[in-house]
Amino acid sequence: MRIVSRRQIRGFTARFPRAAGPLTHWANAVEAARWQNLGELKAAFSSADFVGDLTVFNVGGNKYRLIVFVHYRRQIVYIKQILTHEEYDQGEWKL
Repeated sequence: MRIVSRRQIRGFTARFPRAAGPLTHWANAVEAARWQNLGELKAAFSSADFVGDLTVFNVGGNKYRLIVFVHYRRQIVYIKQILTHEEYDQGEWKL
């Protein structure tokens, strides 16, 4: 899979340096993946949740939420938002 855009990861880790390790681990795992459907993604990341057409990953021991759109046919993961658990719980990302 190809990740668009890693710039969001860099911006988030500038605000939250402790997120760098877990987000790098997530990005490496995603780039090595070749998911064809939701089932394959869920097999790799059992804690992933599906909200509409978006996928929400729990990262860093549930401290951070990565909200992405996965285009399986094109093998691209579009990062929509990266939030702390608290920011995610506020629900503004759903708007």
